[in-house]
Amino acid sequence: MERFTISLDESLARQFDELIKNRGYLNRSEAVRDMLREQLETRRIRSAEAPYCIASLSYVYNHHERDLAARLTSQQHAQHQLNLSTMHVHLNHDDCLETVILRGPTAEVRAFSDSIIAERGVRHGQLNLIPVSLDVEEHDHGVHSHLHSHPNT
Repeated sequence: MERFTISLDESLARQFDELIKNRGYLNRSEAVRDMLREQLETRRIRSAEAPYCIASLSYVYNHHERDLAARLTSQQHAQHQLNLSTMHVHLNHDDCLETVILRGPTAEVRAFSDSIIAERGVRHGQLNLIPVSLDVEEHDHGVHSHLHSHPNT
């Protein structure tokens, strides 16, 4: 573990302490570590240093919109190699929320997500990307191999 010291003016220190209290951190160190990880992941994703990711894509749509549900399902089937799971929630008589868990090449995950969010009738689309390393591993418990995702640190 490496230690370093930072200096903050009183106002910024007070605001930081309020932020970490509201988020449930036990101390400043935990909060700073998480903030650094978040910034490093964001930089990796933006600079294409994260070739693979796991992601959650969430969006709201009106299921009465002409053929929208069928178009969304068709897009998911067309990119089935990226889709791990989809959760569908009925919000009211008209609107649905879907969250799709994705894994694969970051550029492909982003392109797929952009195409879903751009569909006419989709609202409130949000993509959350997490950089990972992907490894195909053989195990003694079977004759098959499978993919392991390791979040980058």
